[in-house]
Amino acid sequence: MKVEFTYWKESDGRYLGFLNDYPDHWTQGDDLADLKENLRDLLELFRSEEIPGIRKVAELEYA
Repeated sequence: MKVEFTYWKESDGRYLGFLNDYPDHWTQGDDLADLKENLRDLLELFRSEEIPGIRKVAELEYA
């Protein structure tokens, strides 16, 4: 399974990012691999529980 995420490197060398389906919930890592692991943890949490207040992005099809 693949999930899109957005990330950037801060001036202190750490990486920040978020899952594109959950843009309000950022995480960080010491390097890109660490950030990806933290994003996987967030995804597992968000998919395993119904957490109130979590906003999500979706597509709507119309004719």
